[in-house]
Amino acid sequence: MDFFNTFRGRLLVILLVLLIATLGVQFYLNLRTQNENEQLRELQEQTIVAGIALGVSGITSSEYMQDLVDQPDQTFLDSAARERIRDVIIINNNWQITDSLNPDLLPDTEDDGTVTFKNLSDLTDLPQLMEGSRLGADADKFPNKRTAGGGTSDDEAHAVPIETSKGRYYVMVLLKNDKRAAAWRAAQPLIYTLGIVLASTLITFLLVWRFTRPIANLSNAAYEVAGGNLSVRVYDDKRTDEIGQLAQNFNEMVAELEKTRELEDQLQQAEKSAVVGRLGSAIAHEIRNPLNYINLTLDHLKNKFAPANGREVEYAKLIGQIKAEVARINQQISDFLNYSRPAKANLQPTEARKTVEASLRLVEGQAAENDIKIGVVERENVPRIMGDPEFLRSVFNNLFINAIQAMGSGGGNLNVKISPEASFVKFEISDTGNGISEENLTKIFEPYFSTKETGTGLGLAIVQKIVDIHNGSIEVESGPEKGTKFTVRIPSA
Repeated sequence: MDFFNTFRGRLLVILLVLLIATLGVQFYLNLRTQNENEQLRELQEQTIVAGIALGVSGITSSEYMQDLVDQPDQTFLDSAARERIRDVIIINNNWQITDSLNPDLLPDTEDDGTVTFKNLSDLTDLPQLMEGSRLGADADKFPNKRTAGGGTSDDEAHAVPIETSKGRYYVMVLLKNDKRAAAWRAAQPLIYTLGIVLASTLITFLLVWRFTRPIANLSNAAYEVAGGNLSVRVYDDKRTDEIGQLAQNFNEMVAELEKTRELEDQLQQAEKSAVVGRLGSAIAHEIRNPLNYINLTLDHLKNKFAPANGREVEYAKLIGQIKAEVARINQQISDFLNYSRPAKANLQPTEARKTVEASLRLVEGQAAENDIKIGVVERENVPRIMGDPEFLRSVFNNLFINAIQAMGSGGGNLNVKISPEASFVKFEISDTGNGISEENLTKIFEPYFSTKETGTGLGLAIVQKIVDIHNGSIEVESGPEKGTKFTVRIPSA
């Protein structure tokens, strides 16, 4: 029985059923046609017999056949025979027409009582005589004797000799044949056969489509995988035949490829982190000590060696610029170290607004210089969050600094909204800066990706890492010249 659960088994069974059904229908139609032909022959024979009986009665009776047919209680011709009989002609031994259902062929009686008969040889519109050979030499007397290729009418004539006391008479029965009915009977088998062929073709097409659809799905899925889409799956894996097994194996293969890609991405990320860790340690050891010495020396120069020639402001400004560059270098070193070192968060209940305000103080001065307005809105009943204050300040520091830099010196608005959401506290940080292009929007959380000339590309990567440590989430909405909105969710305490 397992064979019939396979693709080949099912296809074979369906083809056998289709073959048997086609032969069965064809046999039924042939049998039906044969029965109809037999019924037609029986009706024709009964009509001929009825016509001959009427002719014999016309010979023995003093009345014409038409008078016999018109009698109410006549039993010669029923309705079916009347429709089939075109005419019944009685021919005497002198080959004259003595009686007919056609009034034009009846004998004419003159005023003096003389009866004039029409000769059979004068009739030119008679249908062909069937089976005239059995009449012997008398067949030549019939003008409608059947000849090869002769006759233009589809009607037919049958003649029967009747021996009487006056000699041999003939009763000739003319039968009507319906051309359209005959054509339909001839075309009926062809139409039925054509219908069977069309039905078989349609069923075969449906079967082919049903059996090839999973193969087409596999082909499309393989094309998607070749293009790099490893999330594609085929849904024919529930089938119990070879196609189902192939689909199941394909899905398993793609799933393994997807896992392999994820592992490669994780390995690549780990290698980057390791490189950054080693680089950060080297930078911290080799550069931070000279930076601290430079910073202390600048303070000493500023306090002890300030010029007294009216250039004190310019001197202080230059010293401040050097110290700012030293601080920027020191911050980049801190970013490297923060991203590369394993993070151990000290999670504790923390006030959400206090954490935000602590970070805003870092950018208030630059915001005032650039005419940037800062607004903080806190909804009612905002719970405390479960977080590490130092780590969270690093998150908001990066987001606020990026927002200030995106708006530049042209002014703008930096808005922060804090609201409860289920078991989280939601922070929405929006600015009116230049925004982020769509092609860069998916890359901003990747390490070392930056659109700034002096950026390390680790700021938002650190933000992502800290949010993940807190079991939270971060989302971004932006567009060119539409500003940017970051949404951070941190679990409530």
